[in-house]
Amino acid sequence: MVPNTADTERNKQAVRDFYEEVFHKHDLGAVDRFMHDDYIQHNADCPQGKAGFLEFHKGFFTAITDFRATINQIVAEADRVFVYNTITGTHTGYGFLDYPPTNNEIRFDTVDMYRLRDGKLCEHWDVADTRALFTQVGAIRQ
Repeated sequence: MVPNTADTERNKQAVRDFYEEVFHKHDLGAVDRFMHDDYIQHNADCPQGKAGFLEFHKGFFTAITDFRATINQIVAEADRVFVYNTITGTHTGYGFLDYPPTNNEIRFDTVDMYRLRDGKLCEHWDVADTRALFTQVGAIRQ
């Protein structure tokens, strides 16, 4: 089956809009517009489903109130969208994997890979520079 270019571009735009609403505005109420309830998460730190995404990111946004994911590059093919992004913020609160606040600035790179179904996110993989993140939140000593 040949990928439909219009669908691929719509998928890219859906992911861009998701980043804007959720990762920039922290509007977790917008997640329903972008994600299927049975969202599959291939990250052991994040619980499954849309509910798991919401639980994880509520904690992240509480711990890092100025959390921002800046898209550096976005590529799509068929039902897959790949986003190379940089996460920034300041670790000022509790909620991120039970690490106490450090007031440290955080900055790390991530590649998120999404599969979309009917224009909504249904599956996610990521590769993140967790060494940088965990060093910055005090979990790893240099």
